[in-house]
Amino acid sequence: MCVTCGCGSDQNSVEGESMHSHEHRHADGTTHAHPHEHGQDPGHEHGHEHGHEHEHEHEHEHEHEHEHEHEDAHGHTHDAERGQWHQHGDGRWHRHDHGDAATAALGAAHAPGLAASRRVQIEQDILAKNDAIAAANRQRLADRGIFALNLVSSPGSGKTTLLVKTIEALHGRLQAAVIEGDQQTSRDADRIRATGAPAIQINTGKGCHLDADMVRRALDQLDPAEGSLLLVENVGNLVCPAAFDLGEAHKVVILSVTEGEDKPLKYPDMFHAADLLLINKTDLLPYVDFDVDAAIAYARRVRPGIEVMRVSATTGDGFEAWLAWLVRGVAAARARRDAGVEALRRRVAELEAALGRGA
Repeated sequence: MCVTCGCGSDQNSVEGESMHSHEHRHADGTTHAHPHEHGQDPGHEHGHEHGHEHEHEHEHEHEHEHEHEHEDAHGHTHDAERGQWHQHGDGRWHRHDHGDAATAALGAAHAPGLAASRRVQIEQDILAKNDAIAAANRQRLADRGIFALNLVSSPGSGKTTLLVKTIEALHGRLQAAVIEGDQQTSRDADRIRATGAPAIQINTGKGCHLDADMVRRALDQLDPAEGSLLLVENVGNLVCPAAFDLGEAHKVVILSVTEGEDKPLKYPDMFHAADLLLINKTDLLPYVDFDVDAAIAYARRVRPGIEVMRVSATTGDGFEAWLAWLVRGVAAARARRDAGVEALRRRVAELEAALGRGA
């Protein structure tokens, strides 16, 4: 898991922020933060002066498509990237908790020399902090009746084009806002803003995913309208975003027909975390070797009952079902908000009546 090395945690930026503190993580797991002032240029550079001397290097690479397999005492084949997943003889993938030993093995490549127990503790601390912020984000959105989605996929699946076409198709029906996640540039946010929808760009630097705190800061800048649709486009990556709750109502995983239909088996955590699978670029099916039925079957091995839609952002095929799903989601979020407000009003009225009787 990338959190063992804190990859990119000190290099993210949110459009519109004038100052925020960056946190540096050392090889021993200790951290320290420094405030920085900067403009809205996501590619800014700045130096650091610390009150103590230390040297640390942040040069590391991690390739998410490497494979390391081993067999355990039960005869199960395990992929180190999958960690807690294994495949039984019936071909189905299943979760299995390998405990701290497996977590430590995964982290060793990213944090050599750091004690296994320390790596595990760092991961637990980071995820616990993220989950607490995500819960606050979720409540904040619920209080405003906002339907929030976390869109995840490999690079090049067509997420941004899908968002542009979705926003254009929803014009006059729903208000939509977008949080864009990329390592660098604001190109995708600029494409969204060209539709007239508000968008905020998050640049993650060397980071490979968005986290709940980045989304919290983006919400401060974006301030989406009550009862609206919030679309979060995560960094193109089918590994790390699976572990980080942002406070969304659903993860939506996008798989294009230009990719392999076995992606759900190769990246099971992401497909298990998603509630909806969009198979995109269906207009290219006559020209590529992609088995749609197999892709759906593989996804449902990992996530039984996952909803699946076939769409083409280029031609609009399948869009009515996708748009109807979004409209229903926004309506449900508004209804829950309204029910909560009404329940609060009734409670206030009951308390006032009780006070009146007491007087």
